[in-house]
Amino acid sequence: MHTATGRQRRPFVPRPAEPAAPQPPQDPPIYREVMRAWADRGRTLPGRHDPEWVELAAPQVVKGQFSEPPGPPHDGR
Repeated sequence: MHTATGRQRRPFVPRPAEPAAPQPPQDPPIYREVMRAWADRGRTLPGRHDPEWVELAAPQVVKGQFSEPPGPPHDGR
């Protein structure tokens, strides 16, 4: 396209829309029902905080609870 002054005009072309972020797939209804039933019974659920597991998995040895092995430190034994 040319104007009377001889300059070219560029037609406006809008940028293509950016694709929307993919939505995470939803759980099937039967899975949601199982999760609800487990939660109602107080059972552990995947991806949820489990205080009992945290307690069981915590280190049981406290620093200083056991004596040091005999011999100089780092003697290679």
